[in-house]
Amino acid sequence: MNHTSPEIAFMSAAQMAELVRHRKISPVELVEACIDLIERRDPELNAFTFKGYDDARRVAREAEDAVMKGVEVGPLHGVPTAMKDLYDFKPGWVSTYGGIPAFARFVANFSCLWVERMERAGAIILGKTNSPVMGMRATTDNPLFGPTRNPFDLTRNAGGSSGGSAAAVADGLVPFAEGSDAGGSIRIPAAWCGIYGFKSSAGRVPTVIRPNGFGGFNPFLHEGMMTRSVRDAALGLQVLSGYDPRDPMSIDQPTDFLADMERSIRGWRIAYSPDFGAYPVDDQVAERVAEAVRAFEEAGATVEEVDIDFTYSHTELTDMFSRLISTRNAEVVENFKAQGVDLVADHPEQIPPELHELIAAGYRVSALDLAREQRMRTQIFDTIQSVFSTYDLLITPTAATAAVPNATDGLTRGVTEIKGEKVSPVFGWCLTYLINLTGHPAASIPAGLTREGLPVGMQIIGRRRNDGDVIAASAAFEAVRPWQQIYGKNSA
Repeated sequence: MNHTSPEIAFMSAAQMAELVRHRKISPVELVEACIDLIERRDPELNAFTFKGYDDARRVAREAEDAVMKGVEVGPLHGVPTAMKDLYDFKPGWVSTYGGIPAFARFVANFSCLWVERMERAGAIILGKTNSPVMGMRATTDNPLFGPTRNPFDLTRNAGGSSGGSAAAVADGLVPFAEGSDAGGSIRIPAAWCGIYGFKSSAGRVPTVIRPNGFGGFNPFLHEGMMTRSVRDAALGLQVLSGYDPRDPMSIDQPTDFLADMERSIRGWRIAYSPDFGAYPVDDQVAERVAEAVRAFEEAGATVEEVDIDFTYSHTELTDMFSRLISTRNAEVVENFKAQGVDLVADHPEQIPPELHELIAAGYRVSALDLAREQRMRTQIFDTIQSVFSTYDLLITPTAATAAVPNATDGLTRGVTEIKGEKVSPVFGWCLTYLINLTGHPAASIPAGLTREGLPVGMQIIGRRRNDGDVIAASAAFEAVRPWQQIYGKNSA
């Protein structure tokens, strides 16, 4: 044994789990090595908001005892990981809902589903990672903790809302981490940090929300995996997927994502849209994705560029999504009131201006307004479904631009203009949120680097409930265009 932290950095979760099972490395060693990496690197990255080292060390000792006694262990036994600081809970750990100062000492007394299933599989959670206030921004920055910095350029942002998780994984602090996704919050930071992020079909990974058990449909909310390899994502999704009676949309359907990795995509028809039919895309992003999509041809598939017409501009699409999700924001504020914290009345300075607007809109929306948004949503669904009547997959850029510089006021925003067109700085430059409206599975996969060395992500979208197709295509891409060499260049 006696592995050092540099040897552990950038080791995959699958490798760690295998070494633990064969007693070639101890869970205690893994945890201590990752803690050392976090302590050395996180002062620069600002990825972690809470460090649960004492709990992790205790669990690691128990995990080591189980291995030494020959107890049957789970598929992620002894593997360190991190969870997101948003609507994600572990007993005794602080949850700030995205860096809201009013919740700086709030402690939950229950576990979220991601924690339940990961711990059952043997994973060891080291801490919680940074996100924006209430997750409502595609960058990670907040008034309590500040911005999470991008491992590829510390002056840039890691993306959001799962930016802390993305940065921690990209910098080798943990092999995988939790991401949650209501409009691209797994895929966007995965794209900006050069990692692999997977959002499953609606219902594949259960979404357990209370008191409103139906609150995860408008749009579809997801728990998912952020990793440096497709295999680690498949391994984690195997753990997370599966029926849960608490989720009204939960799918009761067997999956074998590790087997999906071995499937060939030879003969598949793949649709490629360089702009999703509506969005301005930065030239360098467009170039990298156009080059990357040809890897599928090398794997035996046919790639054809397609025209997609939603009949709406990107501004109209962004505004529609904003109005639809505004009702959830208002409901969250009401839930906070029930916990004794009135953010809007007593702590308005802790809420970004754009979020104030969304919350106010949520209080104003009528049932007729919601019906109009759902009709528009149906048209988006039908348009994407029409692509899958002919093609097996749909490929687009993940984000229309590479990582933006960090601000100094806790309010890092995205770009306001791309190629002369104005876009919403909150998430109008993201080609992801439409898929949260439709429920299709999607992943962001590294497509290359800009001339400045910033990662670019490519979005792979599959048919509803055909998550295995996205895994198969991702594995085929990774085999033809491996990306592991991009990590660690800026690590100390």
